[in-house]
Amino acid sequence: MIVADMTMPEFVAGLEKSRTIFLPFGSTEEHGQHLPLDTDTLQVYASVKAAATLYPTFVAPQVHYGICRSTSTHPGTVGISPDTFRALVRDLVKGYYGQGLRNFILISGHAGKTHIGALIETGEEMLAAFPDIRLAVINEYDFCCRAGRQIIEVEDDSHAGEVETSRIQYLFPGLVKGTSAREFPDFPEYTLVRNKQAYWTGGVWGDPALASQEKGKKLCQLTAEALADFVKGFEHFTERLSK
Repeated sequence: MIVADMTMPEFVAGLEKSRTIFLPFGSTEEHGQHLPLDTDTLQVYASVKAAATLYPTFVAPQVHYGICRSTSTHPGTVGISPDTFRALVRDLVKGYYGQGLRNFILISGHAGKTHIGALIETGEEMLAAFPDIRLAVINEYDFCCRAGRQIIEVEDDSHAGEVETSRIQYLFPGLVKGTSAREFPDFPEYTLVRNKQAYWTGGVWGDPALASQEKGKKLCQLTAEALADFVKGFEHFTERLSK
């Protein structure tokens, strides 16, 4: 049930089928020389829409901005502050709660640690505020890699590498423009730096040359199936009150 496409009566009818909603978060962020800035958003929105066809679930409109730290000095990256991001997440949960939703899955196609941490932090706040909700925070990239671990060839592949390039080749082949060289970032351990691009020149974490449309199709299918299976269990999750 795609919220952006629904009418008021359709939304009301949808509540009879499900009280669960995916809130998909992405980013506007560099993805090497070959992938679009909207890569994270495109992937996560495609995944949750596919999962919703396998098991009835609401899918909120995607959020195209997130917290981008490691890529903040690369051309094209536009992030929002942690305070702004947390406020946005908070308002979305409150808004959909007011519309009758009770099971919230905050799922991000952007895997930055600061970004995911902000989702977890705000999720904990919402659990305290609304005692009748369930809430999960999912790093969609982790779900994909776990589901497709037998397909992925590059160890520690991540940003704009084998996995993401394969998925965009399958989902939006016209948006893949050439390729990028194999690369891994070289940030100093523990020390923060101002010019991130000096330590991660091409903005790739992995090897795009090993990507293929066939891998992308399989990875997308496996991710959707894993998400649908998660929702089935999540809707019946009962929290322990004591040991």
